[in-house]
Formats: sequence, C-alpha cells, structure tokens
Amino acid sequence: MSDKTTLFTRQEIEDYAEVLLWAVNESRHKPLRNGDMVLIRFDHDGLALCEALYSLLTDKHLRPVPLMRPTPIMEVEKYLNSSFAQLTFQPPGFDELYARAAAGINILAPESLNHLQAADPLVMAEARKAEAPLKAILERRKNAGTLGWTTCVYPTKALANAAGIELEEYATQLKRACWLNMPSPLKEWKRIAKRQRVIIEWLQSLEIRSLRVESANIDLKVKLGDNRRFVGFTGHNVPGSEIYVAPDCRGVEGTFFANQPSVRSGHLVHGATLEFNDGITTRVTALMGETFLQRELYADAGARKVGEFSLTDKRLSRVDTFMAHTLLDENFAGDYGNCHIALGGSLIECFDGPPEALTPELETALGFNSSNIHWDLVNTEPKRVIASTSTGEPVLIYENGEFKI
Repeated sequence: MSDKTTLFTRQEIEDYAEVLLWAVNESRHKPLRNGDMVLIRFDHDGLALCEALYSLLTDKHLRPVPLMRPTPIMEVEKYLNSSFAQLTFQPPGFDELYARAAAGINILAPESLNHLQAADPLVMAEARKAEAPLKAILERRKNAGTLGWTTCVYPTKALANAAGIELEEYATQLKRACWLNMPSPLKEWKRIAKRQRVIIEWLQSLEIRSLRVESANIDLKVKLGDNRRFVGFTGHNVPGSEIYVAPDCRGVEGTFFANQPSVRSGHLVHGATLEFNDGITTRVTALMGETFLQRELYADAGARKVGEFSLTDKRLSRVDTFMAHTLLDENFAGDYGNCHIALGGSLIECFDGPPEALTPELETALGFNSSNIHWDLVNTEPKRVIASTSTGEPVLIYENGEFKI
C-alpha cells in the first residue's frame, strides 16, 4: 500500500474502505457476489483510499477496476481550450463498462477548486449534455438496484484552504463526519440508517401534501406531489445523514435563503436568495458569486426549478463546520441542523413505485424535474417546518434541527 496515509492511521483508512463497501451494498437490491466488477473512480490525491479499497475488494473476491479522474490541468484543457467536437467527445467503451459493472465507488479528492473559474458555465453545460446518455445508463441501473454506487470525500489541501482550516483539522473533521474516530464506524452507520428508517416511516404515515418552511430569511412552500416518498441513507453518499424528497417542481413558492457558502466550478457563492413563482426561480441575488449563480440558472430548462428538498437532524450528523464540499455540507448539523434545496434534476429514488414504471412522460406528469445539474444550497438558520397533511391538519415535523417525531 502507498505511504500516502499520513492523514489517516492504517486502521482508519481500512475502516473507511469497509464503510464504503457496506454503503455500496446498501445501494443495491442484492449484495455483491464473488467475481462482480467494481469500478473505483478516484482523484489522484485520493490514491491511498483507492489502494485500501482495491485491497479490500480483492480480499472479498471481487474484481476492482480503478479509473483515475482527469487532473485540473486536463479539465482546463477540456473546458477552455478544446473545440466543440473535442468538448462533446465520449471515449468508446465506457457504455459497456458501466453496463457490466456491478458497483462503482467515487473518491473525490480535488487537487484544486478554482481552476475552472474562467470556464463558461454554458460550455460546461454542453459537456454535461454530451455525457447525459452515459449518465442515463447509470441512473437506470442504479434505480433498478442492479448497480451499486457510492461517493465519498478524501481530504486535500485545496478543500482545507477553501474551508479556512488546516489540512490536519480538515481530516479530523472528515473523520468525525464519517464516524471513523469511533471503535466501529460501520456499527455507527447502521445505527443512523436504522434511526432514519423510523423517521421516514413516521413522515410517510402523515400523508403529507405540502411543507411550509419558516426561518428568519425563509418563507417557502414546497408541494410534494403524488407518488412521493422520503428517502434517507441509501448508500449513495458517505456521509449520508439527510432525509430528502423530490417535490413537485411546479409547486414551489416563496423565498429561500442559503446562508451557507457553496463552492461550485471554482466559484464561491454566498448569501444567495432565490424567489420562486409557479416553481420557477424568478429572482436571485447573492452577496458573493451572484453573476455565476445567475448564469448557472440558464444551464438548461430545468436549472431554475427545484429537484430536491432535504432536512438533516442534528442528532444524526457530526458535520459542524463548513467543509467546502457539498457532500459534507449538505449534512451540516451544528446547533440547528439544516434544510437545503437542490436546483436541477430530481432524485428518482423518491418515486414511490417500481422504477421501471417511471417513464419520462410520467416524470413530467408527476412534476419530477429534469436537468443536467443538481446544485444543493443550504440554510443552517433556526427554522420550523410545518406539514399540511391529507386531512388538512397542520403538523410540526421539524424545529431547531430536530424531527418532532
């Protein structure tokens, strides 16, 4: 194994690999079997975790296939120096690879967060559009439960700098977020997943029609729509402490405020206020990054609509500082938990029915949003969330960071 494990003890990095393997099994309908192929997509700075995973998967008689993601220099060449044909080129073989893989594990360890600041968001949108058919293969298989998939973060200097803390402190915070500093991290995650299931059963029993979110700077109504279900830990992300739903994108009304910073494509967006009418963002301002935010809203037809609404119970998460990565920041707990919305594509696992029944026509009819972006914007203020149920009775479901079960 590589010696690049100074941020983690050997035991911690092995525990991390064990949690990821469990998570990817949780995301499948059936556990992985001997001989199954598992893709490991990793950034160069996440090599140590990739090696630990490779070793574990080999011990489990699986077939790991490591694939390194493009470096910052490669991405700059793609988005700032390529022709349209080069930008939209899709290498042969990936469709077959994704069609045959039993699982995929993403290790995000960015070497840089600002190298794409000069890239045009519309150019990046064209690249995402070209990747859409391949992503569709992945989504179909993930939703059918035949492809396991999980994503995690590995600490890097770039992330620590963006979060305003030292690298060692960043690593410590990430260990806490993933429970890697506990005697049995896997046991902790199983406990959290069990507690989430209890909360979700309660939410489903209420037969919620819409949610009203109120805080110092939020006054938002979110219509759930038909055939919806709340979702908790699926294994798709580690950590995964949030409980979320895909609302009817046509039924979002009012004002949302994101007081937590967000780093996207090298741009820092902070203090964003979005106003919604008939489900569409009609006005947006930000204390920082306003121009980028406004341009991103025109990435495609669905970028100005909401694809996700989420709540995190502070008792189930140990993320209590800004981590400069959505995978961690969307699980922020702190004193008051968080709620967040995601602009862009809906999460199809929130469909309460067999995945194969959700055709594109039915998605549109039910108000599931379609977009090539999915951008989480987080609010950490004290707040109340009141549900309007099928009986018309209002129910307080969330207050000051806790579900009121």
